[in-house]
Amino acid sequence: MNDVKNYLHITWQDEATDKNITGIIKRGMTRLQTIAGVSIDFTQEDLARSLLFDYCRYANSHALEMFEKNFSAELLSLHINSQVNTESEATQ
Repeated sequence: MNDVKNYLHITWQDEATDKNITGIIKRGMTRLQTIAGVSIDFTQEDLARSLLFDYCRYANSHALEMFEKNFSAELLSLHINSQVNTESEATQ
Protein backbone atom coordinates (compact mmCIF):
# COMPACT_ATOMS: atom_id res chain seq x y z
CA MET A 1 0.00 0.00 0.00
CA ASN A 2 2.85 2.40 0.72
CA ASP A 3 4.10 2.15 -2.86
CA VAL A 4 0.64 3.00 -4.22
CA LYS A 5 0.27 5.89 -1.79
CA ASN A 6 3.66 7.23 -2.89
CA TYR A 7 2.62 6.89 -6.54
CA LEU A 8 -0.56 8.84 -5.79
CA HIS A 9 1.41 11.46 -3.82
CA ILE A 10 -0.53 10.72 -0.65
CA THR A 11 1.87 11.69 2.12
CA TRP A 12 -0.53 12.02 5.04
CA GLN A 13 -1.63 9.33 7.48
CA ASP A 14 -5.38 8.90 7.73
CA GLU A 15 -7.35 5.76 8.56
CA ALA A 16 -10.18 6.56 6.13
CA THR A 17 -7.72 7.23 3.28
CA ASP A 18 -5.85 4.00 4.02
CA LYS A 19 -9.11 2.04 4.00
CA ASN A 20 -10.11 3.63 0.69
CA ILE A 21 -6.73 2.93 -0.93
CA THR A 22 -6.73 -0.65 0.35
CA GLY A 23 -10.15 -1.23 -1.24
CA ILE A 24 -9.01 0.32 -4.52
CA ILE A 25 -5.91 -1.89 -4.57
CA LYS A 26 -7.93 -5.06 -3.89
CA ARG A 27 -10.49 -4.22 -6.58
CA GLY A 28 -7.69 -3.39 -9.03
CA MET A 29 -5.88 -6.64 -8.36
CA THR A 30 -9.07 -8.61 -8.86
CA ARG A 31 -9.91 -6.80 -12.10
CA LEU A 32 -6.42 -7.20 -13.56
CA GLN A 33 -6.31 -10.90 -12.66
CA THR A 34 -9.68 -11.35 -14.34
CA ILE A 35 -8.37 -9.67 -17.48
CA ALA A 36 -5.14 -11.69 -17.40
CA GLY A 37 -6.99 -14.93 -16.76
CA VAL A 38 -4.35 -16.02 -14.24
CA SER A 39 -3.11 -15.18 -10.77
CA ILE A 40 -0.63 -12.30 -10.85
CA ASP A 41 2.30 -11.44 -8.60
CA PHE A 42 2.00 -7.67 -8.17
CA THR A 43 5.29 -7.41 -6.26
CA GLN A 44 7.32 -7.71 -9.48
CA GLU A 45 8.26 -4.48 -11.26
CA ASP A 46 6.47 -5.31 -14.50
CA LEU A 47 3.43 -4.47 -16.60
CA ALA A 48 0.92 -5.87 -14.10
CA ARG A 49 2.24 -3.72 -11.26
CA SER A 50 2.32 -0.66 -13.48
CA LEU A 51 -1.28 -1.27 -14.54
CA LEU A 52 -2.32 -1.74 -10.92
CA PHE A 53 -0.81 1.61 -9.99
CA ASP A 54 -2.57 3.29 -12.90
CA TYR A 55 -5.85 1.57 -12.00
CA CYS A 56 -5.47 3.02 -8.51
CA ARG A 57 -4.70 6.47 -9.93
CA TYR A 58 -7.85 6.42 -12.07
CA ALA A 59 -10.01 5.06 -9.25
CA ASN A 60 -8.68 7.61 -6.78
CA SER A 61 -9.44 10.37 -9.29
CA HIS A 62 -13.00 9.08 -9.83
CA ALA A 63 -12.23 8.40 -13.51
CA LEU A 64 -12.23 4.60 -13.45
CA GLU A 65 -14.61 4.41 -16.41
CA MET A 66 -11.72 5.67 -18.59
CA PHE A 67 -9.06 3.24 -17.35
CA GLU A 68 -9.79 0.28 -19.62
CA LYS A 69 -10.29 2.53 -22.63
CA ASN A 70 -7.03 4.40 -22.09
CA PHE A 71 -5.02 1.26 -21.30
CA SER A 72 -6.66 -1.17 -23.72
CA ALA A 73 -3.40 -2.00 -25.52
CA GLU A 74 -1.57 -2.66 -22.24
CA LEU A 75 -4.46 -4.75 -20.90
CA LEU A 76 -4.51 -6.82 -24.06
CA SER A 77 -0.76 -7.31 -23.75
CA LEU A 78 -1.18 -8.38 -20.12
CA HIS A 79 -3.79 -10.94 -21.15
CA ILE A 80 -1.79 -12.35 -24.06
CA ASN A 81 1.49 -12.50 -22.13
CA SER A 82 -0.21 -14.17 -19.17
CA GLN A 83 -1.79 -16.80 -21.40
CA VAL A 84 1.47 -17.44 -23.30
CA ASN A 85 3.39 -17.80 -20.02
CA THR A 86 0.78 -20.19 -18.66
CA GLU A 87 0.97 -22.32 -21.83
CA SER A 88 4.78 -22.30 -21.73
CA GLU A 89 4.79 -23.48 -18.11
CA ALA A 90 2.28 -26.21 -18.91
CA THR A 91 4.41 -27.65 -21.71
CA GLN A 92 7.61 -27.78 -19.69
